[in-house]
Amino acid sequence: MGAQDGPTLIASVQRAFRLLEAVSAHSNGAPAKQLARETQLPLATAYHLLRTLVHDGYARKLDDGGFVLGDKLSHLSVVGGAQTLLNRARPALAALRDELSSATYLTFYEEGEIRVAEIVDGPRTPRADLWVGFEDAGHATALGKSVLRELDEDGRREYLSRHHLADLTPRTITSLPELLRRIESSPLAPAVTDLEEYTLGTVCVAVPVYRGDTLGSLGVSMPAERQVALEDVRARLLSVASRVTRSLSLTI
Repeated sequence: MGAQDGPTLIASVQRAFRLLEAVSAHSNGAPAKQLARETQLPLATAYHLLRTLVHDGYARKLDDGGFVLGDKLSHLSVVGGAQTLLNRARPALAALRDELSSATYLTFYEEGEIRVAEIVDGPRTPRADLWVGFEDAGHATALGKSVLRELDEDGRREYLSRHHLADLTPRTITSLPELLRRIESSPLAPAVTDLEEYTLGTVCVAVPVYRGDTLGSLGVSMPAERQVALEDVRARLLSVASRVTRSLSLTI
């Protein structure tokens, strides 16, 4: 069998992308006949591909018969933009991981939930066992408590009214007044800690970051015996958090 001169290409995929490019050139929509002509596709092929693109949300057919880009492409554009921003932050997260020999985490507060956006770990710096999702454990993680600390009082109480303070370990704070007191009076402020409250044997430190107006947190996890180093970890986190905030706030 002879060697191939180049990669194997899927012609139908290429034709679909050509159609999407043509559709994107017409903000007010264009009919199938015009799109077929512009892409040099047989009209039947263009109709078939456009029906598929409409069905899957990548194109939309207007009442007058014209075609415009669909909502799914807008969603992909937003997601792609977020990925571009994360790519800017990853080198700083990786450097922090290597410097502190700790897995590094980045979260954002989106749609009323604290969500993990990135984890940078490695064979020598394994991530914490995320056995309970962060959306259900904001009260027990340094990353979650960092976000709660930065919210205003109304925002904090609104979040906590929707989330049960589950007892994850014997050290988890399940009293709302006590949780609020500790968040507001953290001895490492603006950093907060999780001292085996999420997983026994693991401690975490986190500080706030921002992606534009979106609040988030940057943190690291480490074995509990390294708790004596929390002050030094806090200093490095604050320095890196400033750089991460700047990189995430740049216009794409």
